[in-house]
Amino acid sequence: MEKAKTLSAALRISSLVICATMACPAQVLLPRVNVLPEPPAQYSSSKAIPPSANPLVNGDVTWKKLPFNILRDQKLVWLFPIDLAKGQHFIPAAAIVGTTAGLVQADPPAMRYFGRTTDWNRFDETFNGAFTGSLEAAVPASLYIFGLVRHDSYAERTALLAGEAYADSAIPHVVIKIAARRIRPNAVPFGSDYTHTFFHSTVSPFGKGSSFPSGHAAGAFSIATVIARRYGNHRWVPFAAYGIAALVSFSRVPDRAHYPSDVFLGAALGYVITRYDTLRENQ
Repeated sequence: MEKAKTLSAALRISSLVICATMACPAQVLLPRVNVLPEPPAQYSSSKAIPPSANPLVNGDVTWKKLPFNILRDQKLVWLFPIDLAKGQHFIPAAAIVGTTAGLVQADPPAMRYFGRTTDWNRFDETFNGAFTGSLEAAVPASLYIFGLVRHDSYAERTALLAGEAYADSAIPHVVIKIAARRIRPNAVPFGSDYTHTFFHSTVSPFGKGSSFPSGHAAGAFSIATVIARRYGNHRWVPFAAYGIAALVSFSRVPDRAHYPSDVFLGAALGYVITRYDTLRENQ
């Protein structure tokens, strides 16, 4: 019964977000580098926009080609160290690594606070793991159904891209989980100082049982980045998408399912991989 209520609430929220997003006529967000003409005025969010008129449409996003797209994206993800060795993207990579390292040092006092306070109990009850996980699944599913009902191929492609982005970030974050084997905060023995948490947990082949990084955060920011980029012509959409993703990600900290550093790295992976791998042909 509780799972059914959780899924129902997630579906309602995602439907409201999607309907609000589609409420206004859509003009295509043009790339920042290349100045391209705007698409014809007759195209709207409820009509399919030809790839030739829309630089944000990936014509290869179909159910049939989705597995091949994911494999193509993973090639870019795992070859990234080669680019880094050549001096490319060094500053942003160093910023992410440095911030993550700093947050790892700040994790113990943060988790000691959340371990003893009751101020977040109501928040934890509302934004629990089941609800936020259902919400992440409901948003692209609702968007895809919306596209089918309204014959909106742009919405359908956006939903498929969201699924592709989710998979693109899930694979590396699971690999890192298996390597890190970090004990979750709620599994740390009572009275511990939350130090020495890495390489001590028992991990399944899919990373379950390891805290670092947060899969919720990676998934939330993957989906949010797709929606924010594809519907960025509505100025409020990026704020709403990233705001909800940040809320979903943060909810894992008071719940003591993740440390702040887990959440930051997961969010960074979700955004960067989606922005520069999944959507690289859609800029």
